[in-house]
Amino acid sequence: MMLDETHDPALESWVELAQAPDCEFPIQNLPLGIFKRRGHKEPARGGVAIGDQILDLVALDIRTGPTLNGLAAMGRSAARKMRRELSRALSVKSKQKKRLQKHLVPMKQGELFLPVAIGDYSDFFTGIHHATNMGRLFRPDNPLLPNYKWVPIGYHGRGSSIVVSGTAVRRPKGQLKAPDAAAPSFAASRRLDYEVELGFIAGAGNRLGQPIALRDALDHVFGVVLLNDWSARDIQAWEYQPLGPFLGKSFATTISPWVVTMDALEPYRCPAFARSSEDPQPLPYLLDEADQRDGGLAIEMEMHLRTPKMKTPQRLSRGNFRDSYWTVAQMVAHQTSNGCNLQPGDLLGSGTISGPAPDSFGSMMELTLAGKNPLQLASGETRSFLEDGDEVIQRGRCAREGYATIGFGEASGRIMPAASK
Repeated sequence: MMLDETHDPALESWVELAQAPDCEFPIQNLPLGIFKRRGHKEPARGGVAIGDQILDLVALDIRTGPTLNGLAAMGRSAARKMRRELSRALSVKSKQKKRLQKHLVPMKQGELFLPVAIGDYSDFFTGIHHATNMGRLFRPDNPLLPNYKWVPIGYHGRGSSIVVSGTAVRRPKGQLKAPDAAAPSFAASRRLDYEVELGFIAGAGNRLGQPIALRDALDHVFGVVLLNDWSARDIQAWEYQPLGPFLGKSFATTISPWVVTMDALEPYRCPAFARSSEDPQPLPYLLDEADQRDGGLAIEMEMHLRTPKMKTPQRLSRGNFRDSYWTVAQMVAHQTSNGCNLQPGDLLGSGTISGPAPDSFGSMMELTLAGKNPLQLASGETRSFLEDGDEVIQRGRCAREGYATIGFGEASGRIMPAASK
């Protein structure tokens, strides 16, 4: 772990609510985003979340424009330097309080945007419990395919349909085919689902044809967002063979607006997933002693559901990224192992993260056994899959004894009816 004074749990900010017990954005966090004041005709620009406020980065002469891609491109060392500068400026010991107060915008008055322009999006399949659960639904005798424990499996997603938290999601239409039907039909999905994931935003890229070594991989990651990879299970089931996910995924992917930097996550590193003695050892390009020792991340993720009849959302699951079979560094190393070039702002999804217990399953497909066991909700309703008007709210946090607890904000979206045409 690379810890410095910015991680000190005793550090306090002159922004009062940054010390509140339930604050997601204490001074030890300092996530970055793109915002503007709601209702004002002004350009969107970079800001840092602190307590219940947004500090305009212009206050420290940091001019991002409408995306954080430029900051991401500067690399890990520059990001670490900026974090220290922000920490000192927002500390109770800072002499800049009077000047910087003029550049604070209350979070409630801020409009948030996608934090980066996403050129490319790959989604992995690193959650071994999810992979096993899904496999059992279709291949009870052989849930994991032979390549799973050898290679970080992924597919190339659609960057154009990634949306920021709060954006409504329209129910997709597509080809559906029941097992006993003679032919498919074209209709609105009836098995709309969410997937609890994390998204890792690329920082400094690599040249085409030049792989990134595992030991250097985290130097190419800017930060982390929450990610909900919406899934139309019925469209997906008919189309995915032989080339994998397509229209059942590309209609929308929701991410949270605040990028929690890799340096903010240093205290929450943990050992990589504990593989069984029967599991194969990763090939040399995917194996590094330091990565196995502390390449994991203990990031807790929850998914909540609010139906139109509910006032208060109901938590459906709580999982942890530490249950991911592959580490972030392994994802980056494998993505670039063939010479593929990452560019600043590219997004790598973790794939659905589920734990070993039912209350940690990261999709409704798992929670309801593909709709066979509907969820009983506190409102008296049931759900096999998502219905129009339902809102799902993903949240995340990191907690470790001896360190501050930090949060990720939320990634939310409400389901709108399918298009009429």
